[in-house]
Amino acid sequence: MDTRNRLSRILLPLGALAAISPWLGPASGLLLGIAVGLFLGNPWPAPVSHWTKKCLSWSIIALGAGMNLGTVLKVGSHGILITFFSITLTMTVGYLLARFLRIRAKAGTLVAAGTAICGGSAIAALAPAIGAPEEDTGVALVTVFLLNAVALVLFPFIGHTLGMSQHAFGLWSALAIHDTSSVVGAGLAYGQEALAVGTTVKLARALWIVPLTLAAATLFRTQQGKRRHPWFILGFILSAAACTWIPALHPLGAHIAWLGRKGMGLALFGIGCGISLGGLKRTGPRPLAMGLILWAVVASASLVLIRFGWVS
Repeated sequence: MDTRNRLSRILLPLGALAAISPWLGPASGLLLGIAVGLFLGNPWPAPVSHWTKKCLSWSIIALGAGMNLGTVLKVGSHGILITFFSITLTMTVGYLLARFLRIRAKAGTLVAAGTAICGGSAIAALAPAIGAPEEDTGVALVTVFLLNAVALVLFPFIGHTLGMSQHAFGLWSALAIHDTSSVVGAGLAYGQEALAVGTTVKLARALWIVPLTLAAATLFRTQQGKRRHPWFILGFILSAAACTWIPALHPLGAHIAWLGRKGMGLALFGIGCGISLGGLKRTGPRPLAMGLILWAVVASASLVLIRFGWVS
């Protein structure tokens, strides 16, 4: 056993512990996993991949316990047509961009879904449903997290420059920033009303993960002749419903959602460990280019719609 392999056997478990620690968020866990995968290699590729997929599915179910379906459904019922139209348009433009840039279908689908709905959460839910390779999932997640970091700085600056109201900025951030956590960060930087509007609208939008995942699973099953059952989506809905409408479960739901966030960090670390230099060479920079172009289109279009009062 060479030194590199011996070192990876030590650092991979330590990295997993760091990924669930209070000091690292999901994005940091993913980057830590990528560092281990690229520079040291994954000494246990099959077991890590197997347990990463299980951890991802159960974490999604646990995260459902932290959602208040009553509030989310109330907000989501307003503007349901514009939400459906915007998600459909984003997925369609994403499909065309992926074809134009010659990106693999599953990688393109993940990037488009992350842009259309809620970033890393949508990618995490969609990846096992369509059987996406870890390198496609990892590259899509890196793309989303990079753009999230840019949005945290760029969006408040643009909002103040354009003189956007708190309500308008919150709505824009929910439509155009990928992850809920980054919507929260941008809202905090802009004001309390922006934070409340952005977070609520984003959570309502997140429910569209359910039909999109079911549709994508059916599409890729039809193309490949494989049966994939995204059972964790049903678990997500049931856990959210139970913790919303059974008062005795409200305190427990917060603890379960906390476990879900920790599990998601661990799963993203595992996905990062599955990325190799060979995989990155096969994927190339095109998914990042696709994500950047698609994000610019979505952010610009939603900003125009809000400024002219067509979305409120």
